Amino acid sequence: MTTTTGISHLRRGSDGPFDADTIRRSDADVPYYSGLPSSLVTALRAGVQRAPHAEAVVEVPGRRLSYRELWDHGSAVAGGLRDAGVGPGDPVAIDLPNGVDWVVSLLGVMLCGAVVVPVNTRLAPEEHAAVLTGSGAVMTIDGATPAPRAEPYVDGSRIGSDTAAIFYTSGTTGRSKGAVSTHEALLAVAENMWRAAAIPRDLGPDLRTLVCVPLFHVTGFAAQMVTTLLSGGALVILNGLDAPKMLETIAEERVSMMVAVPAIYFYLLSSPSFTSDGVSGVRWALYGGAPISPELVIRIKQGLPAARVANGFGMSETSSLATLLPHEESDSRADSIGYPCPCVDVAILDADPETGMGEILLRGQTVTTGYWREPDLAPQSFIDGWLRTGDIGRIDDAGRLYLVDRLKDMINRGGENVFSVEVENALADAPGVKEVAVIGVPDNMMGEKVGCVIVPGEDGVEIDVVLRHAAAQIADYKVPQYVAILETPLPRNPAGKVLKQVLRTQIVWGHPVR
Repeated sequence: MTTTTGISHLRRGSDGPFDADTIRRSDADVPYYSGLPSSLVTALRAGVQRAPHAEAVVEVPGRRLSYRELWDHGSAVAGGLRDAGVGPGDPVAIDLPNGVDWVVSLLGVMLCGAVVVPVNTRLAPEEHAAVLTGSGAVMTIDGATPAPRAEPYVDGSRIGSDTAAIFYTSGTTGRSKGAVSTHEALLAVAENMWRAAAIPRDLGPDLRTLVCVPLFHVTGFAAQMVTTLLSGGALVILNGLDAPKMLETIAEERVSMMVAVPAIYFYLLSSPSFTSDGVSGVRWALYGGAPISPELVIRIKQGLPAARVANGFGMSETSSLATLLPHEESDSRADSIGYPCPCVDVAILDADPETGMGEILLRGQTVTTGYWREPDLAPQSFIDGWLRTGDIGRIDDAGRLYLVDRLKDMINRGGENVFSVEVENALADAPGVKEVAVIGVPDNMMGEKVGCVIVPGEDGVEIDVVLRHAAAQIADYKVPQYVAILETPLPRNPAGKVLKQVLRTQIVWGHPVR
Protein backbone atom coordinates (compact mmCIF):
# COMPACT_ATOMS: atom_id res chain seq x y z
CA MET A 1 0.00 0.00 0.00
CA THR A 2 1.34 3.43 -0.95
CA THR A 3 -0.31 6.81 -0.63
CA THR A 4 0.59 10.26 -1.86
CA THR A 5 2.18 10.91 1.53
CA GLY A 6 4.79 8.19 0.98
CA ILE A 7 3.34 5.76 3.55
CA SER A 8 4.05 2.13 2.61
CA HIS A 9 4.76 -1.37 3.97
CA LEU A 10 1.63 -1.27 6.12
CA ARG A 11 1.30 -4.18 8.56
CA ARG A 12 -1.84 -4.56 10.64
CA GLY A 13 -1.37 -5.96 14.11
CA SER A 14 -4.67 -7.80 13.77
CA ASP A 15 -3.15 -9.86 10.93
CA GLY A 16 -0.11 -10.92 12.98
CA PRO A 17 0.58 -13.92 15.22
CA PHE A 18 -1.28 -12.65 18.30
CA ASP A 19 -4.91 -13.14 19.30
CA ALA A 20 -6.90 -10.46 17.49
CA ASP A 21 -10.36 -11.40 18.75
CA THR A 22 -12.52 -8.31 19.53
CA ILE A 23 -10.37 -6.05 17.34
CA ARG A 24 -12.47 -3.52 15.48
CA ARG A 25 -11.60 -0.51 13.31
CA SER A 26 -12.72 3.08 13.52
CA ASP A 27 -13.98 5.08 10.55
CA ALA A 28 -10.37 6.26 10.17
CA ASP A 29 -9.20 2.62 10.02
CA VAL A 30 -7.52 2.78 13.46
CA PRO A 31 -7.59 -0.60 15.28
CA TYR A 32 -9.02 -0.89 18.77
CA TYR A 33 -10.16 -3.51 21.28
CA SER A 34 -13.90 -3.49 21.73
CA GLY A 35 -15.41 -4.31 25.10
CA LEU A 36 -12.73 -2.78 27.33
CA PRO A 37 -13.78 -1.57 30.81
CA SER A 38 -15.08 1.99 30.85
CA SER A 39 -12.01 3.27 32.74
CA LEU A 40 -9.05 2.21 34.83
CA VAL A 41 -11.06 2.97 37.95
CA THR A 42 -13.79 0.56 36.86
CA ALA A 43 -11.26 -2.15 36.07
CA LEU A 44 -9.37 -1.73 39.34
CA ARG A 45 -12.56 -1.73 41.39
CA ALA A 46 -13.56 -5.04 39.80
CA GLY A 47 -10.20 -6.54 40.77
CA VAL A 48 -10.57 -5.45 44.38
CA GLN A 49 -14.04 -6.93 44.56
CA ARG A 50 -12.83 -10.17 43.00
CA ALA A 51 -9.98 -10.83 45.45
CA PRO A 52 -9.88 -8.21 48.22
CA HIS A 53 -7.44 -10.12 50.42
CA ALA A 54 -4.91 -11.00 47.71
CA GLU A 55 -1.55 -9.27 47.98
CA ALA A 56 -1.27 -6.23 45.70
CA VAL A 57 1.95 -4.41 46.61
CA VAL A 58 5.09 -5.55 48.41
CA GLU A 59 7.95 -3.19 49.21
CA VAL A 60 11.24 -4.99 49.94
CA PRO A 61 11.93 -4.30 52.73
CA GLY A 62 8.78 -2.56 53.85
CA ARG A 63 5.02 -2.68 53.80
CA ARG A 64 2.63 -5.14 52.20
CA LEU A 65 -0.85 -4.17 51.08
CA SER A 66 -3.75 -6.32 49.99
CA TYR A 67 -6.06 -5.12 47.23
CA ARG A 68 -8.62 -3.97 49.80
CA GLU A 69 -5.96 -2.09 51.75
CA LEU A 70 -4.59 -0.52 48.56
CA TRP A 71 -8.09 0.63 47.58
CA ASP A 72 -8.79 2.02 51.05
CA HIS A 73 -5.51 3.95 51.14
CA GLY A 74 -6.04 5.19 47.59
CA SER A 75 -9.59 6.37 48.22
CA ALA A 76 -8.41 8.22 51.34
CA VAL A 77 -5.79 10.01 49.21
CA ALA A 78 -8.49 10.78 46.64
CA GLY A 79 -10.54 12.36 49.41
CA GLY A 80 -7.56 14.39 50.55
CA LEU A 81 -6.90 15.60 47.02
CA ARG A 82 -10.52 16.60 46.56
CA ASP A 83 -10.51 18.51 49.87
CA ALA A 84 -7.34 20.26 48.68
CA GLY A 85 -9.19 21.52 45.63
CA VAL A 86 -8.01 18.98 43.05
CA GLY A 87 -10.75 18.31 40.54
CA PRO A 88 -11.40 15.94 37.62
CA GLY A 89 -8.85 16.35 34.86
CA ASP A 90 -6.37 18.33 37.00
CA PRO A 91 -2.74 17.23 36.62
CA VAL A 92 -1.07 15.95 39.80
CA ALA A 93 2.65 15.19 39.79
CA ILE A 94 4.12 12.18 41.60
CA ASP A 95 7.78 12.75 42.40
CA LEU A 96 8.61 9.74 44.57
CA PRO A 97 10.96 6.76 44.43
CA ASN A 98 9.48 3.35 43.66
CA GLY A 99 7.52 2.02 46.59
CA VAL A 100 4.12 1.52 48.18
CA ASP A 101 3.65 5.28 48.48
CA TRP A 102 4.06 5.63 44.71
CA VAL A 103 1.32 3.08 43.98
CA VAL A 104 -1.03 4.47 46.64
CA SER A 105 -0.53 8.00 45.29
CA LEU A 106 -1.21 6.83 41.76
CA LEU A 107 -4.43 5.16 42.82
CA GLY A 108 -5.45 8.24 44.78
CA VAL A 109 -4.99 10.50 41.77
CA MET A 110 -6.99 8.10 39.60
CA LEU A 111 -9.82 7.75 42.13
CA CYS A 112 -9.99 11.53 42.44
CA GLY A 113 -10.56 11.74 38.68
CA ALA A 114 -7.31 13.67 38.22
CA VAL A 115 -4.44 13.07 35.79
CA VAL A 116 -1.15 11.61 37.01
CA VAL A 117 2.14 13.20 35.93
CA PRO A 118 4.98 10.77 36.75
CA VAL A 119 8.18 12.74 37.42
CA ASN A 120 11.61 11.32 36.64
CA THR A 121 13.41 11.49 39.99
CA ARG A 122 16.78 11.67 38.24
CA LEU A 123 16.16 14.97 36.49
CA ALA A 124 18.35 17.98 37.09
CA PRO A 125 16.60 20.95 38.76
CA GLU A 126 15.96 22.81 35.49
CA GLU A 127 14.54 19.69 33.84
CA HIS A 128 12.39 18.99 36.88
CA ALA A 129 11.01 22.52 36.86
CA ALA A 130 10.24 22.26 33.13
CA VAL A 131 8.05 19.19 33.71
CA LEU A 132 6.10 20.79 36.56
CA THR A 133 5.64 24.04 34.64
CA GLY A 134 4.78 22.35 31.37
CA SER A 135 2.23 20.05 32.93
CA GLY A 136 0.59 22.79 34.97
CA ALA A 137 0.49 20.39 37.93
CA VAL A 138 -1.83 21.73 40.62
CA MET A 139 -0.06 19.64 43.26
CA THR A 140 3.17 17.67 43.57
CA ILE A 141 3.30 14.61 45.81
CA ASP A 142 6.89 14.16 46.95
CA GLY A 143 9.03 13.58 50.01
CA ALA A 144 8.29 17.04 51.36
CA THR A 145 4.58 16.99 50.52
CA PRO A 146 3.10 13.54 51.10
CA ALA A 147 -0.24 12.58 49.61
CA PRO A 148 -3.08 14.21 51.59
CA ARG A 149 -5.73 12.01 53.18
CA ALA A 150 -9.36 12.53 54.16
CA GLU A 151 -12.67 10.71 54.05
CA PRO A 152 -12.65 8.11 51.26
CA TYR A 153 -13.76 9.34 47.87
CA VAL A 154 -14.12 7.79 44.41
CA ASP A 155 -14.92 9.73 41.26
CA GLY A 156 -16.52 7.24 38.88
CA SER A 157 -17.15 9.70 36.07
CA ARG A 158 -14.00 9.06 34.03
CA ILE A 159 -14.43 7.37 30.66
CA GLY A 160 -12.03 5.71 28.23
CA SER A 161 -11.29 8.83 26.21
CA ASP A 162 -10.38 10.90 29.28
CA THR A 163 -6.72 11.63 29.96
CA ALA A 164 -5.25 9.33 32.61
CA ALA A 165 -1.52 10.15 32.55
CA ILE A 166 1.04 12.46 30.98
CA PHE A 167 4.45 10.93 30.29
CA TYR A 168 7.21 13.47 29.75
CA THR A 169 9.97 12.75 27.28
CA SER A 170 12.68 14.99 25.84
CA GLY A 171 12.53 16.05 22.23
CA THR A 172 15.52 16.40 19.94
CA THR A 173 15.96 19.97 21.14
CA GLY A 174 15.95 18.81 24.74
CA ARG A 175 12.63 20.53 25.45
CA SER A 176 10.33 18.33 27.51
CA LYS A 177 6.96 17.40 26.04
CA GLY A 178 4.17 15.43 27.65
CA ALA A 179 2.65 12.54 25.75
CA VAL A 180 -1.00 12.09 26.73
CA SER A 181 -2.27 8.59 27.58
CA THR A 182 -5.99 7.99 28.02
CA HIS A 183 -7.68 5.43 30.27
CA GLU A 184 -8.51 3.47 27.13
CA ALA A 185 -4.87 3.47 25.98
CA LEU A 186 -3.58 2.11 29.29
CA LEU A 187 -6.28 -0.57 29.38
CA ALA A 188 -5.25 -1.55 25.85
CA VAL A 189 -1.59 -1.87 26.94
CA ALA A 190 -2.65 -4.48 29.50
CA GLU A 191 -4.60 -6.25 26.77
CA ASN A 192 -1.48 -6.19 24.59
CA MET A 193 0.57 -7.73 27.38
CA TRP A 194 -1.96 -10.50 27.94
CA ARG A 195 -2.20 -11.36 24.27
CA ALA A 196 1.28 -10.71 22.86
CA ALA A 197 3.34 -11.79 25.87
CA ALA A 198 0.97 -14.73 26.52
CA ILE A 199 0.23 -13.82 30.14
CA PRO A 200 -3.09 -15.28 31.32
CA ARG A 201 -5.33 -12.35 32.22
CA ASP A 202 -6.84 -14.33 35.12
CA LEU A 203 -3.53 -15.53 36.57
CA GLY A 204 -4.28 -13.65 39.78
CA PRO A 205 -1.92 -14.09 42.76
CA ASP A 206 0.39 -16.32 40.72
CA LEU A 207 1.49 -13.25 38.77
CA ARG A 208 4.19 -11.68 40.93
CA THR A 209 6.41 -9.20 39.13
CA LEU A 210 9.72 -7.77 40.29
CA VAL A 211 9.63 -4.00 39.80
CA CYS A 212 13.22 -2.95 39.21
CA VAL A 213 12.60 -0.28 36.56
CA PRO A 214 11.25 3.15 37.53
CA LEU A 215 7.49 3.50 37.86
CA PHE A 216 7.82 6.98 36.36
CA HIS A 217 8.82 5.32 33.08
CA VAL A 218 5.96 4.29 30.83
CA THR A 219 7.22 0.66 30.82
CA GLY A 220 7.17 0.28 34.58
CA PHE A 221 3.94 2.26 34.85
CA ALA A 222 1.83 0.65 32.13
CA ALA A 223 3.33 -2.62 30.93
CA GLN A 224 4.24 -3.73 34.44
CA MET A 225 2.21 -1.93 37.14
CA VAL A 226 -1.11 -1.48 35.34
CA THR A 227 -1.00 -4.96 33.76
CA THR A 228 -0.17 -6.64 37.07
CA LEU A 229 -2.88 -4.84 39.05
CA LEU A 230 -5.52 -5.54 36.40
CA SER A 231 -4.45 -9.20 36.46
CA GLY A 232 -4.87 -9.45 40.24
CA GLY A 233 -1.15 -10.03 40.74
CA ALA A 234 1.41 -8.51 43.10
CA LEU A 235 3.97 -5.78 42.54
CA VAL A 236 7.20 -6.72 44.31
CA ILE A 237 9.14 -3.47 44.51
CA LEU A 238 12.86 -3.48 45.17
CA ASN A 239 14.89 -0.28 44.93
CA GLY A 240 18.51 -0.36 43.86
CA LEU A 241 20.44 -2.67 41.57
CA ASP A 242 21.94 -5.09 44.07
CA ALA A 243 22.26 -8.44 42.25
CA PRO A 244 22.41 -10.71 45.32
CA LYS A 245 19.39 -8.94 46.86
CA MET A 246 17.47 -9.07 43.59
CA LEU A 247 18.12 -12.77 43.20
CA GLU A 248 17.19 -13.40 46.83
CA THR A 249 13.95 -11.45 46.34
CA ILE A 250 13.07 -13.36 43.15
CA ALA A 251 13.33 -16.63 45.07
CA GLU A 252 11.71 -15.57 48.36
CA GLU A 253 8.85 -13.59 46.82
CA ARG A 254 8.10 -16.24 44.19
CA VAL A 255 8.56 -13.79 41.33
CA SER A 256 7.02 -15.10 38.12
CA MET A 257 7.48 -12.12 35.77
CA MET A 258 10.39 -9.80 35.10
CA VAL A 259 10.40 -6.67 32.96
CA ALA A 260 13.82 -5.09 32.52
CA VAL A 261 16.35 -3.68 30.11
CA PRO A 262 18.96 -6.15 28.77
CA ALA A 263 21.66 -4.69 31.02
CA ILE A 264 19.82 -5.86 34.15
CA TYR A 265 19.62 -9.45 32.86
CA PHE A 266 23.33 -9.28 31.99
CA TYR A 267 24.04 -8.03 35.53
CA LEU A 268 22.03 -10.80 37.21
CA LEU A 269 23.34 -13.63 35.03
CA SER A 270 26.91 -12.48 35.68
CA SER A 271 26.49 -12.40 39.46
CA PRO A 272 28.26 -15.10 41.51
CA SER A 273 24.96 -15.38 43.42
CA PHE A 274 23.03 -16.49 40.35
CA THR A 275 21.61 -20.03 40.22
CA SER A 276 18.95 -21.36 37.88
CA ASP A 277 17.19 -22.95 40.84
CA GLY A 278 16.72 -19.55 42.45
CA VAL A 279 14.90 -18.17 39.39
CA SER A 280 13.03 -21.35 38.50
CA GLY A 281 9.68 -19.69 39.19
CA VAL A 282 10.16 -16.97 36.55
CA ARG A 283 7.74 -17.69 33.71
CA TRP A 284 8.10 -14.45 31.75
CA ALA A 285 11.37 -12.60 31.15
CA LEU A 286 10.54 -9.55 29.08
CA TYR A 287 13.11 -7.03 27.96
CA GLY A 288 13.35 -4.01 25.72
CA GLY A 289 14.49 -0.43 25.62
CA ALA A 290 17.99 -1.20 24.33
CA PRO A 291 19.76 -3.33 21.72
CA ILE A 292 20.45 -6.95 22.68
CA SER A 293 22.77 -9.57 21.24
CA PRO A 294 21.65 -13.10 20.31
CA GLU A 295 24.25 -14.40 22.78
CA LEU A 296 22.62 -12.57 25.70
CA VAL A 297 19.16 -13.82 24.68
CA ILE A 298 20.51 -17.39 24.70
CA ARG A 299 22.07 -16.80 28.13
CA ILE A 300 18.71 -15.56 29.45
CA LYS A 301 16.91 -18.60 28.06
CA GLN A 302 19.47 -20.97 29.54
CA GLY A 303 19.57 -19.18 32.89
CA LEU A 304 15.78 -18.92 33.21
CA PRO A 305 14.71 -22.17 31.56
CA ALA A 306 11.04 -21.94 32.62
CA ALA A 307 10.59 -18.43 31.23
CA ARG A 308 9.15 -17.19 27.98
CA VAL A 309 11.74 -14.67 26.80
CA ALA A 310 10.45 -11.85 24.62
CA ASN A 311 11.55 -8.46 23.31
CA GLY A 312 9.06 -5.60 23.57
CA PHE A 313 9.17 -2.16 21.99
CA GLY A 314 7.23 0.92 22.94
CA MET A 315 7.60 4.58 23.74
CA SER A 316 5.91 7.24 25.81
CA GLU A 317 3.82 8.12 22.78
CA THR A 318 2.43 4.57 22.57
CA SER A 319 1.67 4.27 26.30
CA SER A 320 4.27 1.44 26.40
CA LEU A 321 4.10 -1.87 24.52
CA ALA A 322 3.49 -1.51 20.77
CA THR A 323 5.37 -4.46 19.25
CA LEU A 324 6.70 -7.73 20.60
CA LEU A 325 9.10 -10.41 19.37
CA PRO A 326 7.87 -13.70 20.88
CA HIS A 327 9.89 -16.30 22.73
CA GLU A 328 10.10 -18.62 19.75
CA GLU A 329 12.01 -16.04 17.69
CA SER A 330 13.80 -14.03 20.37
CA ASP A 331 17.25 -15.49 19.75
CA SER A 332 17.06 -16.23 16.01
CA ARG A 333 15.68 -12.74 15.28
CA ALA A 334 17.29 -10.83 18.14
CA ASP A 335 17.77 -7.77 15.94
CA SER A 336 14.00 -7.42 15.47
CA ILE A 337 11.57 -5.65 17.80
CA GLY A 338 8.82 -7.97 16.67
CA TYR A 339 5.29 -7.85 15.35
CA PRO A 340 2.77 -5.09 16.05
CA CYS A 341 0.36 -5.86 18.88
CA PRO A 342 -3.25 -6.50 17.80
CA CYS A 343 -4.46 -2.93 18.39
CA VAL A 344 -1.44 -1.38 16.64
CA ASP A 345 -0.57 -0.92 12.97
CA VAL A 346 2.93 -0.16 11.71
CA ALA A 347 4.10 1.38 8.43
CA ILE A 348 7.13 3.04 6.88
CA LEU A 349 7.34 6.63 5.67
CA ASP A 350 9.41 7.43 2.57
CA ALA A 351 10.90 3.94 2.35
CA ASP A 352 14.15 3.55 0.41
CA PRO A 353 13.31 1.60 -2.77
CA GLU A 354 16.25 -0.79 -2.30
CA THR A 355 16.42 -1.36 1.46
CA GLY A 356 12.82 -0.62 2.46
CA MET A 357 14.15 1.56 5.28
CA GLY A 358 12.36 4.72 6.30
CA GLU A 359 10.76 6.39 9.29
CA ILE A 360 8.65 4.07 11.45
CA LEU A 361 5.00 5.09 11.74
CA LEU A 362 2.52 3.75 14.31
CA ARG A 363 -1.21 4.10 14.83
CA GLY A 364 -3.60 2.40 17.18
CA GLN A 365 -5.54 2.48 20.41
CA THR A 366 -2.49 3.00 22.64
CA VAL A 367 -1.00 5.85 20.60
CA THR A 368 -1.06 9.27 22.24
CA THR A 369 -3.81 11.70 21.39
CA GLY A 370 -1.19 14.46 21.32
CA TYR A 371 1.18 16.43 23.52
CA TRP A 372 -0.17 18.10 26.64
CA ARG A 373 -0.68 21.83 26.12
CA GLU A 374 1.37 21.63 22.89
CA PRO A 375 -1.12 21.65 19.98
CA ASP A 376 1.53 23.15 17.70
CA LEU A 377 3.49 19.86 17.84
CA ALA A 378 0.73 17.81 16.17
CA PRO A 379 1.50 18.79 12.56
CA GLN A 380 5.13 17.68 12.84
CA SER A 381 4.42 14.58 14.97
CA PHE A 382 1.59 13.03 12.96
CA ILE A 383 0.88 12.33 9.30
CA ASP A 384 -2.47 11.07 8.02
CA GLY A 385 -3.34 9.83 11.51
CA TRP A 386 0.01 8.06 11.99
CA LEU A 387 2.52 8.87 14.74
CA ARG A 388 5.94 9.74 13.37
CA THR A 389 8.33 7.96 15.74
CA GLY A 390 11.51 9.62 14.51
CA ASP A 391 13.11 6.17 14.27
CA ILE A 392 14.40 4.55 11.08
CA GLY A 393 13.32 0.98 10.50
CA ARG A 394 12.17 -1.64 8.05
CA ILE A 395 9.54 -4.38 7.96
CA ASP A 396 10.36 -7.83 6.61
CA ASP A 397 8.08 -10.06 4.57
CA ALA A 398 6.80 -11.81 7.69
CA GLY A 399 5.71 -8.52 9.25
CA ARG A 400 8.55 -8.20 11.77
CA LEU A 401 9.74 -4.68 12.51
CA TYR A 402 13.45 -3.78 12.75
CA LEU A 403 14.76 -0.62 14.39
CA VAL A 404 17.75 0.40 12.28
CA ASP A 405 18.75 3.89 13.34
CA ARG A 406 17.42 7.02 15.02
CA LEU A 407 16.47 10.22 13.30
CA LYS A 408 16.60 11.93 16.68
CA ASP A 409 20.28 11.19 17.38
CA MET A 410 19.18 9.45 20.53
CA ILE A 411 21.60 7.44 22.64
CA ASN A 412 20.06 4.45 24.37
CA ARG A 413 21.93 4.01 27.64
CA GLY A 414 20.63 0.78 29.16
CA GLY A 415 17.04 1.78 28.45
CA GLU A 416 17.47 5.45 29.38
CA ASN A 417 16.98 7.71 26.37
CA VAL A 418 19.66 10.39 26.09
CA PHE A 419 19.29 12.93 23.31
CA SER A 420 22.65 14.05 21.98
CA VAL A 421 21.50 17.59 21.19
CA GLU A 422 20.46 18.09 24.80
CA VAL A 423 23.89 16.99 26.05
CA GLU A 424 25.64 19.09 23.42
CA ASN A 425 23.72 22.13 24.60
CA ALA A 426 24.91 21.48 28.17
CA LEU A 427 28.55 21.17 27.02
CA ALA A 428 28.71 23.88 24.39
CA ASP A 429 29.36 26.79 26.75
CA ALA A 430 31.65 24.92 29.14
CA PRO A 431 35.08 26.48 29.72
CA GLY A 432 37.58 25.45 27.06
CA VAL A 433 35.05 23.90 24.66
CA LYS A 434 35.28 25.24 21.11
CA GLU A 435 33.22 22.54 19.40
CA VAL A 436 31.47 19.46 20.71
CA ALA A 437 29.57 16.48 19.35
CA VAL A 438 27.86 13.77 21.40
CA ILE A 439 27.48 10.20 20.13
CA GLY A 440 26.80 6.76 21.54
CA VAL A 441 29.69 4.52 22.53
CA PRO A 442 28.93 0.79 22.11
CA ASP A 443 28.88 -1.08 25.41
CA ASN A 444 28.36 -4.82 25.95
CA MET A 445 26.26 -4.35 29.07
CA MET A 446 24.40 -1.07 28.57
CA GLY A 447 24.03 -1.21 24.81
CA GLU A 448 25.41 2.31 24.55
CA LYS A 449 27.02 4.88 26.80
CA VAL A 450 27.34 8.62 26.29
CA GLY A 451 30.49 9.85 24.60
CA CYS A 452 31.50 13.36 23.60
CA VAL A 453 34.10 14.61 21.15
CA ILE A 454 35.56 17.97 22.13
CA VAL A 455 37.56 20.37 20.03
CA PRO A 456 39.33 22.52 22.66
CA GLY A 457 39.89 26.26 22.54
CA GLU A 458 43.30 27.91 22.29
CA ASP A 459 43.98 27.61 26.03
CA GLY A 460 43.08 23.91 26.19
CA VAL A 461 40.32 22.20 28.14
CA GLU A 462 40.01 20.48 31.52
CA ILE A 463 37.72 17.49 31.26
CA ASP A 464 36.69 17.50 34.92
CA VAL A 465 35.58 21.13 34.65
CA VAL A 466 33.55 20.38 31.53
CA LEU A 467 31.77 17.40 33.11
CA ARG A 468 30.95 19.34 36.28
CA HIS A 469 29.53 22.09 34.09
CA ALA A 470 27.28 19.58 32.34
CA ALA A 471 26.23 17.88 35.58
CA ALA A 472 24.84 21.17 36.85
CA GLN A 473 22.39 21.31 33.93
CA ILE A 474 21.40 17.74 33.04
CA ALA A 475 20.68 14.47 34.82
CA ASP A 476 23.66 12.41 35.92
CA TYR A 477 23.00 9.56 33.49
CA LYS A 478 23.20 12.01 30.58
CA VAL A 479 26.66 13.32 31.49
CA PRO A 480 29.27 11.71 29.18
CA GLN A 481 31.14 8.67 30.42
CA TYR A 482 33.66 8.91 27.57
CA VAL A 483 35.52 11.96 26.29
CA ALA A 484 37.71 12.22 23.20
CA ILE A 485 39.79 15.31 22.36
CA LEU A 486 40.05 16.23 18.68
CA GLU A 487 42.74 18.68 17.62
CA THR A 488 41.12 19.32 14.24
CA PRO A 489 37.67 20.78 13.55
CA LEU A 490 34.68 18.46 13.65
CA PRO A 491 33.89 16.93 10.25
CA ARG A 492 30.89 18.63 8.64
CA ASN A 493 28.95 18.43 5.42
CA PRO A 494 28.56 21.44 3.07
CA ALA A 495 25.51 22.56 5.04
CA GLY A 496 27.55 22.67 8.23
CA LYS A 497 25.98 19.62 9.86
CA VAL A 498 28.40 17.51 11.93
CA LEU A 499 29.07 14.14 10.27
CA LYS A 500 28.53 11.93 13.30
CA GLN A 501 28.88 8.74 11.30
CA VAL A 502 32.43 9.80 10.46
CA LEU A 503 33.13 10.34 14.14
CA ARG A 504 31.67 6.92 15.01
CA THR A 505 34.13 5.24 12.68
CA GLN A 506 37.17 7.42 13.40
CA ILE A 507 37.15 7.92 17.16
CA VAL A 508 38.98 5.33 19.24
CA TRP A 509 37.60 5.54 22.75
CA GLY A 510 39.92 5.04 25.68
CA HIS A 511 38.90 4.21 29.23
CA PRO A 512 35.76 5.85 30.60
CA VAL A 513 36.40 9.07 32.50
CA ARG A 514 33.55 8.47 34.95
